Amino acid sequence: MQNKKNAEGKSKVNRKPERGFHDDKTIHKIIDEAQYCHVSFIQEDQPFIIPTIHARLDDSLVLHGAKASRLIKQVSTGNEIAIAITILDGLVLARSVFHHSMNYRSVVIFGKGVEITDDKKKMKALKAITDHILQGRWDDARKPNEKELKATSVISVKIDEASAKIRTGPPKDDEDDYSLPVWAGVLPIVKLIGEPEADPVLKKGISIPDYIGRIIK
Repeated sequence: MQNKKNAEGKSKVNRKPERGFHDDKTIHKIIDEAQYCHVSFIQEDQPFIIPTIHARLDDSLVLHGAKASRLIKQVSTGNEIAIAITILDGLVLARSVFHHSMNYRSVVIFGKGVEITDDKKKMKALKAITDHILQGRWDDARKPNEKELKATSVISVKIDEASAKIRTGPPKDDEDDYSLPVWAGVLPIVKLIGEPEADPVLKKGISIPDYIGRIIK
């Protein structure tokens, strides 16, 4: 991953540098766990930021969308873009308002997009995106037909430069505030999967797949 280990580029963590990470393992783990990202770009001097589903294939992110989509059109031009990913882990409540914070894991990525035109590579990317939504779904659902494949653009964004920033642990108050009679600590935020809600027109006799059953137990 070019320049990623060099913390002096665009991905340098300036504020709280002790929270910054530039290794593949940390960055990839956050990318893979997060279920969506925000892609930012500039079009005709106007900044935009759009949330979308992503997946990682080696050192690249893959995105997809309708060929007419503003995001896809812009990203496929090869212009520089930035992608932000955040996972919220907890609310950090300090004794003073000034030191309130959040525990989080985040990644900022800089790169350029290239459209995937080879049908086999395109299907591989779509499989990665589908299984990123829910592992095992691609093998269960109908695959894109020729018309759907032509109407969909898939973009690969090589992760040219990236950094992770992570905050963990309890609040950090000023020494004089530790004696204040104010509750302080962390409220953990945990993602929970609820009970499946079947499509009202689902055919009778179709049971919940094993790959869903495993994550709701």
